[in-house]
Amino acid sequence: MSSATNTDTKNDFSKGSVIKNILNLALPMTLAQLINVLYNIVDRIYIGRIPENATMALTGLGLCLPIISMVIAFANLFGMGGAPLCSIERGRGNDGEAEAIMGNSFVMMVFSGLVLTVLGLLLKRPMLFLFGASHETMPYADSYITIYLLGSIFVMTGLGMNSFINSQGFGKIGMLTVLLGAAANIVLDPLFIFAFRLGVRGAAWATIISQGLSAAWILWFLTSDKAILKLRKTAFRLKTRRVMAIVGLGLSGFTMAITNSLVQIMYNANLALLGGDLYVGIMTVINSVREVVSLPISGLTNSAQPVMGYNYGAGQYKRVKTAIVFMSVVSVAYTTLMWSLVHGFPGFFIRIFNHEGELVEAGIPAMQIYYFGFFMMSLQFAGQSVFVALGKSKKAVFFSIFRKVIIVIPMILILPKLFGLGVNGIFMAEPVSNFIGGLACFGTMFMTVWPELGKEDEAI
Repeated sequence: MSSATNTDTKNDFSKGSVIKNILNLALPMTLAQLINVLYNIVDRIYIGRIPENATMALTGLGLCLPIISMVIAFANLFGMGGAPLCSIERGRGNDGEAEAIMGNSFVMMVFSGLVLTVLGLLLKRPMLFLFGASHETMPYADSYITIYLLGSIFVMTGLGMNSFINSQGFGKIGMLTVLLGAAANIVLDPLFIFAFRLGVRGAAWATIISQGLSAAWILWFLTSDKAILKLRKTAFRLKTRRVMAIVGLGLSGFTMAITNSLVQIMYNANLALLGGDLYVGIMTVINSVREVVSLPISGLTNSAQPVMGYNYGAGQYKRVKTAIVFMSVVSVAYTTLMWSLVHGFPGFFIRIFNHEGELVEAGIPAMQIYYFGFFMMSLQFAGQSVFVALGKSKKAVFFSIFRKVIIVIPMILILPKLFGLGVNGIFMAEPVSNFIGGLACFGTMFMTVWPELGKEDEAI
């Protein structure tokens, strides 16, 4: 044990109220994620108000989302893969190994960021056409993604390394990380988009500059004396066993992001085929609303992971069960509330991003179909979170693939052909996957993990 004193006295999740420990992380982490979403959401809000061709510009930005999801996937691979392992090792009092995990994660993050930048710039145009771009929307999509890719290493560092701040219990510092970048983005967006007349290019420049500020803040904190676990050059040397463990656990978050990207591609390509650019624009708005309304549930489940992982590593299994129950109940209650609001007032949510009558009119029924039974999604979030927190990577990866690849993608292709459903059938794929995937993931977690946590201090 390299630093037992720290684990006994600072952010010890095995002591005090489990619910309070989760909420102490959840409140700042949720706010941090809300602020983080503003990086892209604010871009879309401003772009949706460009005086000319607002819908085409917004649609072009939406076509970039699969590529953005790919960048996020690699941030998740090393951030969400390394951070839970850090929590487990810190719970065991092994701070030296925890720091080595963080250092290895950082090196892999930087390397993959550079590779993604090069490949993305080389392949961007054929990818965008594959994703459903038309000759009208391509100029907007190409302009945005070119600049975004140049700053992808900032995006990866900002998203991935912030997980290591949160995993140490510094939720407020993690919140400040994204607050810094988002505040800069909110200020720079109108300046670059409207004052400098750069349009979608201005939105992209504002985003990567802001992400660069967040990345610089993270690196400063993790190398300072304020951090429990520090980012040290001595921890940069890669070790095969360690990297495999990080990648193995991170595959869950990676797979979720990659499958999200794949699903976005399928949605956009099929909507472009059956409904044209208008419905690709509607899908961009639906994805934007989803990012916002999913934030609290994402913040809660992510903040529960360090608490569950720490107590799992410390052998405090009753506390892990308490965390699972609290997280699951709150998740279902929140998503039920949000389902009622989105279903009852879809026009309000759409107009946040676009006021054009045709898009609003066609978007209202599409949004009501897409969000049907939204509460079932929380079961997927909760079950997935438990698997990741306890290091059960194989189950986490399987259910990531199961819901999106095995259910959603076939439904996107099949449902439009049934009973003349057309574009409505494409939007129906999401609720079908939420019901089947959510029940399967949560049910499996309950049947496999719960018995394992049955006895305090039982060897695992």
